Amino acid sequence: MLAHARRMQTYRTMYVKFLHDASMHNRRAARASFDTCGILVNEQERMSEPSPTIEGFRAAFRRPALTFAEIAWRWTIGATTAALFIFYCIEFLDTLPVTNADSVLLSTRQPMLVGKAIAHILRGSLNRAIFAALFAALALCLLWIIAASMGRLATVRALLTYFRREACETSATIVSRSTNEDDVSTKAYDAGKPRPIRALIDLSFLRAAVFLAMILGFAGAAILVSSISSKANPRSGLSVVLFFPVAGLICMAGWALNWWLSMAGIFAARDGEDALAALSAAVTVSRERTASVCAVSIWTGLAHLVAFSIATTAVSLPLAFIRVAPSRIVIAGIILVTLTYFAVADWLYMARLAGYVCIAEMPDALAASAPMPAPQLEPAQATIDRDEPILSDLPNLAVEM
Repeated sequence: MLAHARRMQTYRTMYVKFLHDASMHNRRAARASFDTCGILVNEQERMSEPSPTIEGFRAAFRRPALTFAEIAWRWTIGATTAALFIFYCIEFLDTLPVTNADSVLLSTRQPMLVGKAIAHILRGSLNRAIFAALFAALALCLLWIIAASMGRLATVRALLTYFRREACETSATIVSRSTNEDDVSTKAYDAGKPRPIRALIDLSFLRAAVFLAMILGFAGAAILVSSISSKANPRSGLSVVLFFPVAGLICMAGWALNWWLSMAGIFAARDGEDALAALSAAVTVSRERTASVCAVSIWTGLAHLVAFSIATTAVSLPLAFIRVAPSRIVIAGIILVTLTYFAVADWLYMARLAGYVCIAEMPDALAASAPMPAPQLEPAQATIDRDEPILSDLPNLAVEM
């Protein structure tokens, strides 16, 4: 965008020179200035549209606080889930009755005897485990919906403020240096519109419903393909072969729905509309700017794939020293590499989100930076003024010179 601002400044300079030459009746210089202005206008029209991918990565670099905010709410949900799972396992195992006979069977370390002991210990406790797991999953889902909605509202509004400020600088709009981001953010949104937190909560709830539908779809696919195999005619191989294509279709459908709902969150936070209107706006922008949306998704996806490959390679290094180094150091190294990968993945997600916001704001930015129209030159006089003296009318001029 700064390069675009410099091109606009050059265009204005040549435009002023053109007006000066035209006012001084220097038509040859004016024509040259006019041609230069035409070249600059064509270049500006060809290069005025910024790259959403580059602008997204630039925004992620220039605004690291957004990545830290994204990491904060995501890792809070992850840490809460891990702590709740550990607490659930400890409390559930503490309620299981273990008799002396079960202890003897477990001490034998024979697979058959250990299996019978575990089956006897877990008898009658499956209902409690399922109800506790459902209650924990419901609480975590509610926590994720609230945290994701508030986090998305904060990050999208910060990105909107950033890109609108960049658009003002690109279009050479006079903005006071003392104007802070709070003032710009306040002016960017209409106070009369409803708060978008309701729409974001609805979209997050729909995303959670899509995840639950995927789980039920996997269970239904497993039941469907298992009906092919029977005790009289077992076809376990065919069941597995049929399960993977169905599971792939379920994953593709779930991913597409989740992507649309995530994209709609940008327009819900920007426009303050309801969930259906935000989803309609996301579909419209994606249809009108398909190339830009695909470019942002592909490049960030490739960067994520590279980060995942590097992380898996780095995790294998501590595992190679598991027989030599202490187990605590190996586990600490694996945890460190895993957390680093999660941080990079969140940064790439923020870059992708910034790219989508740039695509959503691009029409307004381009409209604000449209060049001024160049005036038309007056046509040159085609006839000769016979009253104007020329050299042939002044015979004594050569003698005087």
